[in-house]
Amino acid sequence: MTEIRVPARTTAKRGEVRIVLVDDHAIVRQGLRSVLEREPQFAIVGEASSAAEALAVVAHQRPTIVLLDLKLSTSSDSEGLQLCRQLTQAHPGVGVLVLTTFLDDRLVVEAVHAGARGYVVKDVDTTELTSAIRAVSRGESAFDSRSAAAVVRSLNGQQPHGDPLTGRELDVLRLLARGMSNRTIGRELFISETTVKFHVGNLMRKLDVTRRAEAVYAASKMGLI
Repeated sequence: MTEIRVPARTTAKRGEVRIVLVDDHAIVRQGLRSVLEREPQFAIVGEASSAAEALAVVAHQRPTIVLLDLKLSTSSDSEGLQLCRQLTQAHPGVGVLVLTTFLDDRLVVEAVHAGARGYVVKDVDTTELTSAIRAVSRGESAFDSRSAAAVVRSLNGQQPHGDPLTGRELDVLRLLARGMSNRTIGRELFISETTVKFHVGNLMRKLDVTRRAEAVYAASKMGLI
């Protein structure tokens, strides 16, 4: 059995976003590291090329974010989805952000079901990627415009069973689906960030979900967005 080596655990600094890169291609990890380490707030604290390595590194380093490619050592995406599920169940405080080449409605929806807080494709620009990482580090969801559209296309016409969402809650929900932060939503709707948080809490309660990404998915299935 091959021994899995993990780097010595580093001490977290205040405000630091600790990132583990999970991709089976070393050159991709090197490229991501070189790009992300330009951000003063970001620290790459580990890398992994397989599910087993990822589980070991995340358990040891306790990062803020896991940047996860769904395609690992196999040709199927099932390994990446299963790893996402294992990571979010074992480390609920860690935000999994899927970064992959493949944009497929089914993959986006299944990743959300597996606990991912965001989904972006690898051809996003650096600004969009760093914004997504920051959003997930704050506990928010992060979808690029194409993956957000994929979630919306998963509508199945279900109707809400609980209290109906208000017009303002629907406004907030539509902006959540675009991956906006509470602060950005507040600016867009001309309301305070505290008010946005209030609406987000209400709509999550009504949709019976605990994460923003789940709220977007649930609302899309109900035909609300």
